[in-house]
Amino acid sequence: MMIGLTTRHVACAAAILLAAASLFATANAQNIYKCTDGGHVSYTDVPCTGKHGELLHQADDTEIIDQYLRLGQDAKAQSYAHAHNLDALYNQRLAAYQARMKERARREADAAASAQQQADLARQQVLADQAADSAELRAQNQLLREQNNQYQSELAQPVYNSPGVYWNPAPPYWNRPHEGQSGHGRPPADEPVFHPCTQLAGGRVTC
Repeated sequence: MMIGLTTRHVACAAAILLAAASLFATANAQNIYKCTDGGHVSYTDVPCTGKHGELLHQADDTEIIDQYLRLGQDAKAQSYAHAHNLDALYNQRLAAYQARMKERARREADAAASAQQQADLARQQVLADQAADSAELRAQNQLLREQNNQYQSELAQPVYNSPGVYWNPAPPYWNRPHEGQSGHGRPPADEPVFHPCTQLAGGRVTC
């Protein structure tokens, strides 16, 4: 039984500490009171009823005004300051708050401008790459057109075939010069004889 009771007490104490930490984190600009009632412990920002209370944190005026300003409750901050004759402190804290908000807005604007600049540079790079690709394709197409034109020009050229060369065969026996004859009237046997040839369709030649 003692072990179970001790464990339960530890668990309760841990829960109380967590609640207190949460209260300090969210309302650190307020007074924090620890109240005990019949063994039950609670934390609040208002004084405890009766005499079973302990002030854990007492917020000063600067914290309270800053807290109102952070929450966007300017009217409450001004009203609190005016009620406590702290108008000068309110104006000071308001100026500091506005300066922080201005600096925050400047950083956000710089971040947005930097992001926009990066996006613009990325788009420009994409456009440059597309232009380079288009230029390369145009150059390749131009080269192919020139090669095709050259090929078509070569096909349009007429085909010339050299006429055949025929060596004059030995003349028949009856045409051979006999002894004492000069052999005039026919070309010598060691000279080529050219015969005219005719160009036909399809590149053929007939002689």
